[in-house]
Amino acid sequence: MRSVVVYANQQAVADATGARLGVALSDVIAQRGVAHVVLTGGTVGIGLLASLASSPLVGLIDWTSVHVWWGDERFVGARDADRNEGQAQRVLLGIVPLPEENIHRMGSADEFPTAESAAAAYAAEVAAHGTPAWDVLLLGVGPDGHVASLFPGHPVYAAADLVEAVAVHDSPKPPPNRVSLSLASINRAREVWVVAAGEAKAAAVSGGLAGDKNLPVAAVAGTERTLWLIDASASTEI
Repeated sequence: MRSVVVYANQQAVADATGARLGVALSDVIAQRGVAHVVLTGGTVGIGLLASLASSPLVGLIDWTSVHVWWGDERFVGARDADRNEGQAQRVLLGIVPLPEENIHRMGSADEFPTAESAAAAYAAEVAAHGTPAWDVLLLGVGPDGHVASLFPGHPVYAAADLVEAVAVHDSPKPPPNRVSLSLASINRAREVWVVAAGEAKAAAVSGGLAGDKNLPVAAVAGTERTLWLIDASASTEI
C-alpha cells in the first residue's frame, strides 16, 4: 500500500514524521518485542529525530528494545561532520537510553581501508542480527531522485539488488566514497517512509510517484506500506 501525506512546510514534515516514528516504534515493540529502524540523514531526516527527542513520545519508547541502522553513510573519518551517524547521535541517540550495542553504525575510513570492506562488515552485522525485515526504513530523496547512496545511472545502482550493502565511489554528490544498503535490503522493510521537502525535490517526487524507472526513489517499496511524507513545495509537480 502506498500513501502520500502533504504537510504545510519542512518543519511540519519533520515534526509529524518524528511523532509518527515514536508511535510506530512503541507499537512495534508492543507487538514484536523489538524494533529495527533504519535512519536517514539530510535536513529533514535529522530534523525529525530532533523533533522526536523533544516530544513527550520519546519517554514512552522502550529504547532498550530498539535497534538503529543506517540506509547509507559517507565513508570518511569517524568524527567527520558529514557523517549521518554523528548528527543523529547529537540530536537523539546520545540523549535517549539506547544501549550502545543497539546502534549499528556503518564503518568509517578510520576503521576500514576501503568502502568495500566497510560494506562487507555491515552486511555481516546485518546477518549476525538475523537479517531483520526493517520495521521502519526512512529515506530522503535527492533532487536527482537518488535514495540512500543509490544514484540514477550509477553502475552500483544497477547491481545493488545483489548484496546487502554496497560500496559507492564517484558519487555525484560529495563526498565521493560511501556505503549504502542495497535496493534489495531497502525493499525488505515492512514500511518504507520517503521524506522530502522543498521545491527542489518536486520533480523527483513527481517522477518517483509516477514510477519513472530511471529514478531509484521509484523503485523503493515496503512489503506492507510505502509512505511518502512531503511538504507542499515538494508536491507541486504531482
